[in-house]
Amino acid sequence: MVDTALIGWSRAQFALTACYHWLFVPLTLGLAVIMAVMETVYVVKKDDFWKRTARFWQKIFGINFAVGIATGIILEFEFGTNWSNYSWFVGDIFGAPLAIEGIFAFFMEATFVAVMFFGWNKVGKKFHLASTWLTGIGASISALWILVANSWMQHPVGMEFNPDTVRHEMVDFWAVVTNPVAITKFFHSVLSGWMTGAVVVIGLSCWYLLRKRDVRFARASIKVASIVGIIGTLAVMFTGDGSALHVAKYQPMKLAAAEGLQDGGQRAPFSIVPGVEIPGMLSVLATHDIDGYVPGINDLLNGYETPDGVTGISAGEKMARGDKALEAFSTYRETRDSDPEAAASARKVLEENVDYFGYGYIDNKEELVPPVWLVYWPFRIMVGLGCFLLLLMVAVFWFEHRNRIEKMRWLQWLSLCSIPLVYLAGQAGWVVAEVGRQPWAIQDLLPVKAAVSSLDKGAVMTTFFIFVAVFTLFLAIEIRIMAKAVSKGPEKAPEDSAEQENS
Repeated sequence: MVDTALIGWSRAQFALTACYHWLFVPLTLGLAVIMAVMETVYVVKKDDFWKRTARFWQKIFGINFAVGIATGIILEFEFGTNWSNYSWFVGDIFGAPLAIEGIFAFFMEATFVAVMFFGWNKVGKKFHLASTWLTGIGASISALWILVANSWMQHPVGMEFNPDTVRHEMVDFWAVVTNPVAITKFFHSVLSGWMTGAVVVIGLSCWYLLRKRDVRFARASIKVASIVGIIGTLAVMFTGDGSALHVAKYQPMKLAAAEGLQDGGQRAPFSIVPGVEIPGMLSVLATHDIDGYVPGINDLLNGYETPDGVTGISAGEKMARGDKALEAFSTYRETRDSDPEAAASARKVLEENVDYFGYGYIDNKEELVPPVWLVYWPFRIMVGLGCFLLLLMVAVFWFEHRNRIEKMRWLQWLSLCSIPLVYLAGQAGWVVAEVGRQPWAIQDLLPVKAAVSSLDKGAVMTTFFIFVAVFTLFLAIEIRIMAKAVSKGPEKAPEDSAEQENS
């Protein structure tokens, strides 16, 4: 039996690395678009002001990009060190998109990011602009393959279990790539990066306005960032609706936990906070039908039948079928060489029950319920902050458009103080996605406790605290370097520099 403390520390270490990594990724995705738009304006208008503006935000992009790579590499290594059983069981599938990400997308980013940073005045304007856009596209493609891998964990498709190798093997690559969960998650995650980049740019630009310096630069940055942010946030909300449909279909326990829904039914209410509900709204979100049936936690554990006659089998029955699959697998392995007839019979039973293979590792049905409070509240934090930040960006855009942003000091302070909030919203979204999937490493196929490596608990604890120290140091260094860059500000125009020298 696996040590529960080992499982807990392994999960904590992976969560720590993932949370730190996601501090850097969304800003990279958002700044890539914002700085590319600014450089496009420079090429079209031939105004060096926009070149200096784009170069400043590229500097912030570069600082963030470098630290993000370091944490991302560590995250991928942890699949082999802490989750070796997982890597063995599904490495043929999970490894493919990660390999493509490393070979194609990462090298695409690395190639064009060099031209973007060092190619000013060395290559043509249009070629440099193309490099800037391709750097951003490469970052998005990199995110695509990582999210394809993550989405497969949420909704595994395109594979078959091979009892001879004890591995799930890919049989349909395009089914994995075009997984509906992957498509929705890609746009939802990348566009949330637009929102993050926009809020950071707006907040830092408002810092310049508060100090009454580099005003033209700050206002231009606010204008571009607010437009990108509003578009991105509205698109995030749209893709969030699609994500709700997929969660309701493929991960109903996650949806029930996110709503704290114990007993479901038709016209299921949406809980704003405990005790405050909107009747029927959850059914609309989950099924696009106010009369749609949404199962609750108890329904999923005990079994249910919808008014349309659709039956959801109980957790107990799934566990029984999982036990049958494990028993048939064991029989097959024992008899495949000595008794071909018994092996064929066992394999047939295994194939009939393989969809419930993971349930054979579950000891009691309560394990199938994720920590409700840790899914319920982050979901509300994510949605609430997303709505607030959308209103903030609309307000900033409106007052900038009306040439009143310089006078709105309260809005400038609010924008600056909102930078941590956009990160909190992003982290909360990933908590919902990953904690809501528990106890599964791969939905319905492999629970976390069967995926963990056989390591010494003390070793995992030690490396956990080492990572806390190292990642915190990375973050502190990045913030310090970014603070120095922001304090220095954008490059001055030649006439501004001459004027300073004369004064």
